[in-house]
Amino acid sequence: MAKEFENECTSAGCTSDCSTCGCEHGLLNEGEDGHMTVTLTLDDDSSLECIVLTTFEAVGRHYIALLPTNPPEGEEGEVYLYRFVTGSNGEPDLQNIEDDEEYEAVADAFDELLDAAEFDELVEEEMDDEK
Repeated sequence: MAKEFENECTSAGCTSDCSTCGCEHGLLNEGEDGHMTVTLTLDDDSSLECIVLTTFEAVGRHYIALLPTNPPEGEEGEVYLYRFVTGSNGEPDLQNIEDDEEYEAVADAFDELLDAAEFDELVEEEMDDEK
């Protein structure tokens, strides 16, 4: 899958390639609902808009988790994981994770993030209930 980004960064001091502001999310699109989005160009040249769930670090690299807004049939709820890198020109790039071991490690790290988020939500709910 090839990836295309549009830069709509609003960080102070950004020169449009985000190399000066250092942000990652400013390189992504903001959807109508306020979520950050990425448009993937698939092998058949069709486009797939995805919500950026998170960027995270695992096995010494940066990764991004994407959820398609209108997934292909049979892929509802599937999260796409890519290596997230910044090229020498400051442009973001998503790279396929080709190695099975790397993919498993990244998927495990993402699962741990989800588990931590659910735990945090439960703690917050318990604290709200105690008030």
